[in-house]
Formats: sequence, C-alpha cells, structure tokens
Amino acid sequence: MFVARPRPLLEPAPAWSADELAAALRAVAPVAVLTGAGVSTGSGIPDYRDHQGAWKRRAPMQLSEFTGSERGRQRYWARSLVGWRTVETAQPNPAHREIAALEARGLVGPVITQNVDGLHQAAGSRSVLDLHGRLDRVECLDCGQVVPRAEHQARLEAANPGWAASARQVATAPDGDADLLDADYSHFAVPGCHACGGLLKPAVVFFGETVPSARVEQAFEAVAGAGALLVVGSSLMVWSGYRFVRAAAAARQPVYVLGLGVTRGDAEADGRLTADCGEGLAALRHALDQSRGRM
Repeated sequence: MFVARPRPLLEPAPAWSADELAAALRAVAPVAVLTGAGVSTGSGIPDYRDHQGAWKRRAPMQLSEFTGSERGRQRYWARSLVGWRTVETAQPNPAHREIAALEARGLVGPVITQNVDGLHQAAGSRSVLDLHGRLDRVECLDCGQVVPRAEHQARLEAANPGWAASARQVATAPDGDADLLDADYSHFAVPGCHACGGLLKPAVVFFGETVPSARVEQAFEAVAGAGALLVVGSSLMVWSGYRFVRAAAAARQPVYVLGLGVTRGDAEADGRLTADCGEGLAALRHALDQSRGRM
C-alpha cells in the first residue's frame, strides 16, 4: 500500500495563482471541499487560531469537563446563552456563496465542513456534510432526543430571567461562546431534557470527543469519490480534518489549499492559493469563467 510521506511541515506548499488552481481543479472536477473556521469569519463568527496555527485564546471546553462537572455545564450554557446571538443572526458571506456557485458550475462536489453554523446550507450548497455537527440543535445524552436550539434557548432564558440582558459581554468567542466580565455562574440554572430529565448538550463534537464513525466514513467516501481535495479556510491543526488530507495524499489524489496562513496540510498539498477565502474563491470562479470564454 502506498503511504504518503509528507515534506517537513515548515516547507510551504507551492504558491499558485487563481488561474493555475482553476486549471488544475477543472481537469479533475468535481472536487471535494473541506472547509474550516476561516470560511465563517467573514460572517462575524471568530476562529480559534491565528495564521500560524496557534491558539488565539484559551483552548475550548473539553467534553470531559462538560459531562463531568456541573460547574462546567453552568459556565458553558451561561456563556452560550449570550454567545448564541452571534451564530443565530449570522448570514452567509462571499466565501459561502462562492462555494455554492462553484457547485452550481460543476466544479465542487461534496462539501465537508468542520464548522457548526449551517451557513453553507444557507448559502445554497446542496451536498454538505456537517463533520462536527450543528450548533442549532441540542441533544439529550441519555435518551437521544434532539430539539432545536431555539427551543432550548427559550428554556434557558425562562430559567434564568434577565441573565442575557445583564451579562456584560467582553468579546464574541468561537462557536457561539462569549467572554463575560465578572460573571458568577454558580446560580445559573441548566434545564434538563424535557422528555427524560437527562443531560443536554449542543449537537456538536466537542474538543476531546470523537466524530461519529459513520460520519467519518461518509466523509472518507466523499473524498475518495472526488477528483481532488480542496481545503478552504482550515489550519488542519486537528486530526479530525487533517486525516482527509492524509487519505487523499495516500491515494495519490491532488490536494490543494486556499486561505491565509500556514496549514498542517501544506506538506501534502500540490499547490496553494494564499488569499482571503471569499476573495480567493471569487478569483477562482472568475478564472473558471474566463477560461470557458476562451474555449
């Protein structure tokens, strides 16, 4: 079996123009697209890492803390009660719309997103796999019931009247979190499942949690069935997304990167377009349209 042997991580992928990337993708279309937080920053949803792949802030809550600590759950839901506003009101930005437009042109096939905001679907993408789940849903860890986040939000607000209005928000944080000033979470009430009283958790994959195996297999199949893998707006610093780059490279499928900053997958990439996600995708679409006009 062929095993991918990446170049040293510090060696950047070859820099390509939009025209070069468009020509390469057109030759193997449709391609699978793997997206990360950089795609949604233009919608006002912050990302976790800087352009060098380092954490911008304290690492997010681990699954073990959420499930094993009542104080952890109080802190999570109290902050989320405020931070959910950012995700709830977020709208697709040019990066989301460009990916949907490239799908309509036949260049893009399945979209595998590490984001949990649902903005690819809102922009019109039809084949989307939410690798890490969806923040607009809440699941019971005991009975498995799933309810809309709006329903749980209303229960949180009813159980904690005035909390959202009185909380002093310092900053918006990734994935519906919020930094609050001098907040006392000790009296924050966290409602249980209305069906069984069980533990409620957002229907997303926490740090320290594994992606459901069926979902991972679906993503592997999507990549294997595509002509290439295009990574957009992801640092690939976590194995959850990077594994698909490794699989594509091992299968001798081309891997391309579009975004700002370094990625863990630069070592395997055949080429990269270093640009803001929305601007880079728009340039890619323009290059495709120009090449069609010359045919």
